[in-house]
Amino acid sequence: MKKAVIVSGGHQYIVSENEKFKVELVGDKKTLKFEPLMIIDGEKVQVGQPVVKDAVVEAKVLEDNVKADKVTAIRYKAKKRVNKTRGHRQQHSVIQITKIG
Repeated sequence: MKKAVIVSGGHQYIVSENEKFKVELVGDKKTLKFEPLMIIDGEKVQVGQPVVKDAVVEAKVLEDNVKADKVTAIRYKAKKRVNKTRGHRQQHSVIQITKIG
C-alpha cells in the first residue's frame, strides 16, 4: 500500500489512497494537487529534498466550510469583577485522496 507525506495549511499529513481527513480551509476548489515530501511504497522509500520530483498526490474535496466544535477561552480575575469569555469555531475542509503517483 502506497503512503505519502503531504503539507497542507502548515501541517504535515501521512496519507494513503481513498483516505478521508480534515485539513485547513482550502476555498472553492473541487480538486487539489499536493507535492509529496516523502513516498512510502512497501520497502521502497523516496525522500524529497524538499519534495519528491515528478510525483503528485491528487485529492478531491468532499465537504467545504465545515465548522469544528466551539472552543471557549475564559479570562477571569478574582475580586476585581473582571471576566471575559470568547468563543471560536475553526473552519476546515474534508478531502479524500484519489491518487498517489
